[in-house]
Parts: sequence; structure tokens; C-alpha cells
Amino acid sequence: MQPTTPFPLKPFNTFGLDVHARSGVILSSEHELDALRQNAWWSDSMPRLLIGEGSNILFTTDFDGLVIINRLKGITVQETEDSWLLHVAAGENWHQLIQWTLQHQMPGMENLALIPGTVGAAPVQNIGAYGVEFCQFCTYVDTWHFADGHRERYSAEQCQFGYRDSVFKHALHDQVIITAVGLQIPKQWKPVVAYGPLKVLGDNGSAEQIFDTVCTLRQSKLPEPSVLGNAGSFFKNPVVSAIQANELKNTYPMMPCFEAPDGQRKLAAGWLIEQAGLKGFSLGAAGVHREQALVLVNLGQASAAEILALAKYVADVVRQKFAIQLEPEVRFMGASGEINSLRAIQ
Repeated sequence: MQPTTPFPLKPFNTFGLDVHARSGVILSSEHELDALRQNAWWSDSMPRLLIGEGSNILFTTDFDGLVIINRLKGITVQETEDSWLLHVAAGENWHQLIQWTLQHQMPGMENLALIPGTVGAAPVQNIGAYGVEFCQFCTYVDTWHFADGHRERYSAEQCQFGYRDSVFKHALHDQVIITAVGLQIPKQWKPVVAYGPLKVLGDNGSAEQIFDTVCTLRQSKLPEPSVLGNAGSFFKNPVVSAIQANELKNTYPMMPCFEAPDGQRKLAAGWLIEQAGLKGFSLGAAGVHREQALVLVNLGQASAAEILALAKYVADVVRQKFAIQLEPEVRFMGASGEINSLRAIQ
């Protein structure tokens, strides 16, 4: 397996930024992982980055290292009395996996439909939508370690899942390649329709109806990356104290507010940005999407600097108006690896 040098990254980041890596390879088999370390060009000191579909990454500059594009494929299923147990290769497309489960009469993950990216990216961010999170189904994550090439399986508990968070963003950051995940889908299905737009379906809504509704909602709000480069939701929904949420509610009675762990409250970042008057706002060729204020878009030939400047401006305006600090959900990549996204926009 020989790398391409330099390696163009424009096809592998949904913002469509014209950036490059020093070198890159496309991984199609786990056997190729061991071959990586045996090549003369391999260096343990070389920065490395694993990319699925590049749907949650903002390259702030060219990447001065090796990029590995994960295209590992395969789905196997075991069945127990009360669950379906799936082993899914990390390079599988996430939305296509959701479609596959429904086609095979395995409902449960339909709320997570149309989230961009690969299966391997799901545990890193602990993706979630419409009242459901990846961690509710995950039983394990399989990895390959850069340091010595050994394989290791991490239980769901060891993954330390949190809100858009996991051990793969901390202790295991830049240490492993996720090769597969284990998922457990209970056979006793219950619809999750507490989230506003899904309430109309009621408890009698089918998994297919939820899937179709979620897809319609997402397609109505999220631009197609091939038309307007973007990475989906740019900011996390902020979690604040109940006291602060109640104070804001007194001023903004229509503000969306949801319960969060430890008595806290989760607010809607998109609503905050829209109320700050920023929907449709642009700086250079970077803009806030006209239909969904939570999405920052490449209006044409935007540079990373323009998108960074826009993100900082949006965060500044929201902080001044609501006394809330927005934090990016998108991962920021510098020349040698991931950088602190919150620090980058402060």
C-alpha cells in the first residue's frame, strides 16, 4: 500500500475546502492496516488523521501528515431472543445502515436517519438526533492502535459516552483507527416521538413513518453538501443551569428548552442564532444557512479563514445577546492534528 503524495482533500470534506494532506491512502481492508506500518514511509512521529466521509471536519489549513480514508465494509447479524446484534464495519455509510435495518425489519434507530458520515464516526461524536443517541445501541467499538498495530475492543462503558463526546475525543484521540462497532437493537420496539416535530405521529406512528418524517425534516433544513458545502450542525446545543434557562424563558417565552442530565436544561443553538438575527448572514463566501441557522455553509469558494471568522462572529453575537457560549460540534483540524475548536472561535 503506497500513499498518494500530495493527497487532495477536497473530495473528502463536505465543506468542499480546497486543502491537501502531505500524503494519503484509501483503506478497503483491515489487512492493509498491518501493511501500513511495514512501509518505509511510515513514521510514528508523522501526524495521522482518519476520515470517513469528512462530514464533521473543518480543515483550518493543509494537513501536514498522513490521511487514511476509511472504506471498510461489511455487516453481520446475530439474533438472540430479545435483540439483534450487529457487527458493522466502520466504513459503512451511517444513513444506509439505518435504511438496511428497516429493510430487514430491525426498527429502533430510525430517529438517527440521514445523519451524514460513516459508522466509524458515530461513536467519536456519540451522534444523536430527535431524542435518540448512538450510545443507546452501542455494545462495543473495535479499534486498531497506531502505536504498535494491536487490535482492541472497547465496551460501551469504556467508550465514556457523553453529549457529543467519547473517549475517542480524549484519551484515545489520534491513537486508534475505529474498524467496527457492535450494535444491539431490542426486538421490543417503542417509538421515540417526544421531540417537537415528531409529536404529531403519536405513539401509534410506525418506524417507517418516523424514518420518513426525520428525513423530510432534515432535507428541509440541511443543504446538500454538493450544492452548498457544509458539515451539518456546526454548533452543539448548549446545556445550561435550570436557573439560567428559567431566566431566559422569562425574557423569551417561546425559547425551546429541554431537560438534560443533572437537572440542567438543553437549549436550541439554531434558535439562539436565528433570534440573534444571523440567519442568512454572510462573511465573504461563508454564510449562515437561510433555512437552518445552525448550519454554516460554503457559498462558493470560501476559505477556512472565512468559515472560522464567521463561526467566531456568530458565537460572539450569541454570547453578547444571551450570555451563552456556543461550542462547535464540528471538529477543527490544524496542520498536525485536531485543535481546540472552542478556543479557535473565542
